[in-house]
Amino acid sequence: MEEALRALLIAGLQGMPSSRVNWGQHLAGVQPYLVLNLISLNEGLTMQGPDGLETARVQIDAYAPTYKGASDAGRAVKALLHGHHGDGFQLIEFSGMRHMRETGDDADDGIYRASLDFLTHWRQPNG
Repeated sequence: MEEALRALLIAGLQGMPSSRVNWGQHLAGVQPYLVLNLISLNEGLTMQGPDGLETARVQIDAYAPTYKGASDAGRAVKALLHGHHGDGFQLIEFSGMRHMRETGDDADDGIYRASLDFLTHWRQPNG
């Protein structure tokens, strides 16, 4: 699911090169960028055992030097992912968004973040 979600974001977001969409952290200083974090992962189960369906909560943080930039990036991610299905995704559901500002060492030095939560329902495509 992780590789497919990253590929979906890269393909669907204009002006967001692959180097700016990463799981866990973003090392370069170029902005805007997205950081994806797997918050939880649950595997479906029947009386016969695992059913192959995974449900995960994924947090996607959109960072930018301005509030508007982070908010616009967050809205673009939401528009792309909410309701998406296909290529292994049974459904991606938007679950919530928060806006915040993170400061650096100097009070004027900071970055804005739009933090979005999604529930992904994933089944490995046959293939």
